[in-house]
Amino acid sequence: MKSKRVLVTGGSGFIGSHLVKRLLQEGAQVGLCVRYNSVIRNERLKDCWKDLTLIEADLRNRGPLARVREFEPELVFHLAAYNHVGESFVQVEECFDVNAKGTANLLDVCTGRASRFVYMSTSEVYGYQTSVPFVESMTPKPISPYAITKYAGELYCLMHQRMGADVVVLRPFNAYGPYQSMKAVIPELIIKCLRGEPVETTLGEQTREFNYVEDLVEGLLLAAQHDGRLEGVVNLAAGEEISIRTLVETIARLTETTSDVRIGAIPYRPTEIWRMYADASRARSLLGWKPKVPFEMGLRQTVDWFRDYLRIGHTSSPICTPS
Repeated sequence: MKSKRVLVTGGSGFIGSHLVKRLLQEGAQVGLCVRYNSVIRNERLKDCWKDLTLIEADLRNRGPLARVREFEPELVFHLAAYNHVGESFVQVEECFDVNAKGTANLLDVCTGRASRFVYMSTSEVYGYQTSVPFVESMTPKPISPYAITKYAGELYCLMHQRMGADVVVLRPFNAYGPYQSMKAVIPELIIKCLRGEPVETTLGEQTREFNYVEDLVEGLLLAAQHDGRLEGVVNLAAGEEISIRTLVETIARLTETTSDVRIGAIPYRPTEIWRMYADASRARSLLGWKPKVPFEMGLRQTVDWFRDYLRIGHTSSPICTPS
């Protein structure tokens, strides 16, 4: 990556901010596509803000994306998205504009310019499946506007891929780690446990898999540097099935919480997906990628980060590194 001109969208987000910092460590010249050229709006990157080339452009509008052409990226990581599953049901228009239209706009602008375009999709596109683990050959059955629009972005990328463009489509499974917003389940549970607040969950029989953010960043970089084209889509996942009950109990133990943990206090969602974990053998064989951080070790590191975050007096949603 040394001296390579790399464009990142969604770089101020949870995974994106980790990716940006890693790219800077590798010596890349990083262009950051942002809606607002303001460190306040992009607080996760405040420590490296001066090292970035800032491109103020809204992906929903093609006009300002001319600034992307001026940056002349050699490599593009497209992570920007409207990404809240639940709220996507009431923000359908924005979801389509950002995830589907925004992806098409950016890819069309970058086609023929960047040597490789890496699209970060989501495991949510799988939706309801009759068997696990989820493999790339399964037909997606998305069940939320978020998942539908991310799948639309996938389809547009795959169209360009079939037309000869070097486009990589990755499907990461649930991520966790430092900097994550409290809108995600793991930070929400950790914060409540550290504060001693009541924790109410379902019976927790449903399963998910959880991937430490630095492992996913490594997967992104390996996909970007892969020698040769990557056809189709590739899962990025640990391949470890963990029940929500196990997740809750592990966080309670690691935080040594005094919270009243009420497992089974709330009902399951009507659209609950009961089992979700991935077959990541394609990423193993093509990229040589395998997660390095075991589940409990990653949770422990995440708990320590949030403990430090609260120790210095933060009360809002965590978006920056503790000093």
